[in-house]
Amino acid sequence: MDAVFHSVNKLLENSFRDNWDRPALSNYQGTTLSYGALAYRIAAMHVVFEKCGLKHGDKVAICARNHSNWAVSLLSSLTYGAIPVPLLHEFKPGNIHYLVNHSESKVLFVDSVIWEGLVPEEMPDVQVVVNIDPFKILYARTEEQKYVQGHIIELFGQKYPAYFGPEHLDYYEDTADELALVSYTSGTSGFSKGVMISYGAIWSNMYLASVAEPQVKAGCEVVAMLPSAHMFGMMFELFYEMVAGCHVYFLTRLPSPKVILKALADIRPCMVICVPLIFEKIYKSKLKPIIDKNKFFFMIPGLNKALEKKIRDELYSSLGGNFEEVILGGAAFNPEVELFLHKIGFPYTVGYGMTECAPIITYAHWDKIKPLSCGRVAPNMEIRIDSPDPRTIPGEVQARGMNVFLGYYKNEDATAQSFTEDGWLRTGDMGVIDEDGFLFLKGRSKCMILGPSGQNIYPEELEAVFNSLRQVVDSLVIDDHGVLTALIYPDWHQASIEGIDPEKLKEQFMQMLPEVNRQLPSYAQIRKIEFMPEDFERTPKKSIKRYLYQR
Repeated sequence: MDAVFHSVNKLLENSFRDNWDRPALSNYQGTTLSYGALAYRIAAMHVVFEKCGLKHGDKVAICARNHSNWAVSLLSSLTYGAIPVPLLHEFKPGNIHYLVNHSESKVLFVDSVIWEGLVPEEMPDVQVVVNIDPFKILYARTEEQKYVQGHIIELFGQKYPAYFGPEHLDYYEDTADELALVSYTSGTSGFSKGVMISYGAIWSNMYLASVAEPQVKAGCEVVAMLPSAHMFGMMFELFYEMVAGCHVYFLTRLPSPKVILKALADIRPCMVICVPLIFEKIYKSKLKPIIDKNKFFFMIPGLNKALEKKIRDELYSSLGGNFEEVILGGAAFNPEVELFLHKIGFPYTVGYGMTECAPIITYAHWDKIKPLSCGRVAPNMEIRIDSPDPRTIPGEVQARGMNVFLGYYKNEDATAQSFTEDGWLRTGDMGVIDEDGFLFLKGRSKCMILGPSGQNIYPEELEAVFNSLRQVVDSLVIDDHGVLTALIYPDWHQASIEGIDPEKLKEQFMQMLPEVNRQLPSYAQIRKIEFMPEDFERTPKKSIKRYLYQR
């Protein structure tokens, strides 16, 4: 793929034609669709769209769990010239009603479980509701639309009377500045906004992937474990793979570390993409006990290198043993875990982006990274730091370029507030850039706490210290009316296995607090600890919904 824009739908069309007999989509431990079968389903869905009166530019909402038919729904909408509106299946019925209406969607794809909580009368613009598995019309407003359900084979035969083959593919030809999809954010602010993503932004992210991951080729296998409705998963576990001719496996179950490791071992993907939290859990459960048990041996020259190689090889093998690198993104990575991976030479990298950039802003291949950075600016993009000294004084990261979104759907005020007067996107993230162009994030500007003498305190840096403790699952540092307070979610389950009762565990944490504070500046001392009985409320990217815990 060269650096000149090509129609995304035509790239998909060419890939489907070239890879007709290759496997395209699978549900892990379930059915598989070849590229030809995928193209057939898309063609059938186009017939349904056409007979139900869907026009180019109409919105199609998709609200379901990760599934191969989720991908069919998205690709059918895009290649028809409609505008997909992916919605997170974790949304409550009231949220779904609101977002379907706000997006003015005419068609809605849903899981049967989600449909049980929805009321069609609450979504007056919706003409047709389709059960995503199996594809079946659940609701239609007109008799003509209802007729389609029982006559799909007949209608398909009328359009393709002899047979359906690669030569019949003729997808909608898009342009760079054209609206491709609307992605509703589910960030930590608590308010979803419709991010308008252009075809140019999708193509530009694909171009990055083609340059950064040239080993991802036709026939390669990839495990899709991120939420498909998020740009990170949608872009790098579906769109790019479909253009490259890969075979994508969807984890239809909750992607716990146990499920993920089993799938990776079975499939042996050529690339692994996940959020840091999953990797941190693997580190704490599998690697940290080995490291703690062998601390003495790690101090012996020669022997320490042998131990590091053994751990690296075992970790590589446990993730399938067939990948070029592990790509982490979507949230901050624990520094202790990252520094250890770098020390042992494990092939990982940390990227940075946001939905509004579809999603990538910075990235570096694993053999070119600097520890604790998130790479250098992506192709077709620029970044700057709003700071008097971008190398030493954190400022807001601002971006512009082909990846940047078109604006928020039906929200001109929010769009205007997201850009500087000279047209740079305000990311809301704070960072510095070193002399080699590597970006180092410090935290969210919205999360920053003002210290007693005006110091900038980034809670993410404090949380990283707590999260390095073996007994901590996750933590959150807040300003509780002038008192820096750490909300801790301990590993209650592991403590019970080890015979430590909850009160004893709390006492151990309180005894560790002075040691934690010794690692922190005087103006950022934690004065209070509160213990969470259950895990924090999270977004589908596993980030904590911070706004729920502010005081």
